[in-house]
Amino acid sequence: MIQRPSLADLNSYWLATNYLSAAQIYLRENPLLQEPLRPDHIKPRLLGHWGTCPGINLIATHLNRLIVNHDQPTLLLTGPGHGAPAVLSNLFLEGSLGERYREYERDGEGAKNLVRDFSWPGGFPSHLTPATPGTIHEGGELGYALATAFGAAMDNPDLLVACIVGDGEAETGPTATAWHLTKYLNPKRDGAVLPIVHLNQYKIASRTIFGAMSDDELRDLFHGYGYEPILIEAHDSENSADERIPVANHREVANAFDQAIDRIQKLQRRWRNGEGEPRPRWPVILLRSPKGWTVTKELDGERIEGTHRSHQVPVEDPRNDPQHLEALDSWLRSYQPETLFEEDGSPKPSIIRWLPKGARRLGMIPEANGGSIRKPMTIPDWKHYELDIDKNHRGRETASDMKTAGEFLRDVIDNNRGRFRLFCPDELNSNRLGATLDASQRQFVWPTPADDPNIGMQGSVFKMLS
Repeated sequence: MIQRPSLADLNSYWLATNYLSAAQIYLRENPLLQEPLRPDHIKPRLLGHWGTCPGINLIATHLNRLIVNHDQPTLLLTGPGHGAPAVLSNLFLEGSLGERYREYERDGEGAKNLVRDFSWPGGFPSHLTPATPGTIHEGGELGYALATAFGAAMDNPDLLVACIVGDGEAETGPTATAWHLTKYLNPKRDGAVLPIVHLNQYKIASRTIFGAMSDDELRDLFHGYGYEPILIEAHDSENSADERIPVANHREVANAFDQAIDRIQKLQRRWRNGEGEPRPRWPVILLRSPKGWTVTKELDGERIEGTHRSHQVPVEDPRNDPQHLEALDSWLRSYQPETLFEEDGSPKPSIIRWLPKGARRLGMIPEANGGSIRKPMTIPDWKHYELDIDKNHRGRETASDMKTAGEFLRDVIDNNRGRFRLFCPDELNSNRLGATLDASQRQFVWPTPADDPNIGMQGSVFKMLS
């Protein structure tokens, strides 16, 4: 039976992921603070990036709600892959991390191993890797998440690809180009991409361009790109019964995600019923949240939450500075881990009972594990394309290896429709691969003149200069 989460369920889950994210960065012992925090509980070298984690956790919380409420297969790409503690926390709580790696099962020992092994020899690195369940994008080199997301959606009509784009990452050239991929995405045969721009205003030490823009400027920009922007500001809720416990405005965030999935489903229905508009406008969520949200407000006379100081390790020296140790202890205990975890260290049932199950979990989506869904392609026999050379008349015949390769690729496309795509800049003909256009159009969904050759809304050839 599907159990839809309440607002209290959402907040408790968000708190649990935030707690585990911070604990991974700082702790090597006493992972659930079941005894007073001491300097020897702290890792000797602190590595990690806290600032993006609360926002990633909020997004994952509401994606899980969306998956449960709509039974929607969803693949998550995390552009700010340096927020690995957040992703790992979600994978631990949903149980997929423990299914892939038994040492991280959803119990006290698993929680201890998770916290200790982050940025630790033999454990998890500080960024996402191919070893992270549900991950097809590493994210350490910023800029490539959005293009990868569109690639994952192509030829997967039932798949939703949610892509977190950091506001620093949004300044990169590859991301700037990838916004235009909606002009190639066919709502009838392809899946959907839901970009979620995480606007927390700061990079390592300076403001982001997108974070400094006003709401109107952001709306105008993304409307010009061809999107339908949905703006939401995540913040502390005014309805908190205890101001010491972080509570987010989950109702407003949930409404934004509901608007997005509603628009996607309506757009796809229209196209699949033959009633599609000529310039489909896909939603994009523009999510503002404080940098390092829920961290200690101030330390050493400087603001921490909502500033660049929370980007990496906001409490810098808890092993040696008693004031820093006290600040870390207060910060971690503000999540009230004793209300989130049982005495044996396992998550309380109320935290995890509503999460997606089986292959609907973010870490177990089959599309993130290509080997589990790969289908053999029908490849033509290369001998059909060989040049029959008469050894007694060498030098008399001319042939082009690239033209022959084009004929081979033409037949690959013809034999594997919906399972093979050719990506290129605008150089098919100049590279003598024009024969591929005998089997496929260049896919482009937005309107083009009727006399443009070999261009249509459905094709296996994809041309984009960048």
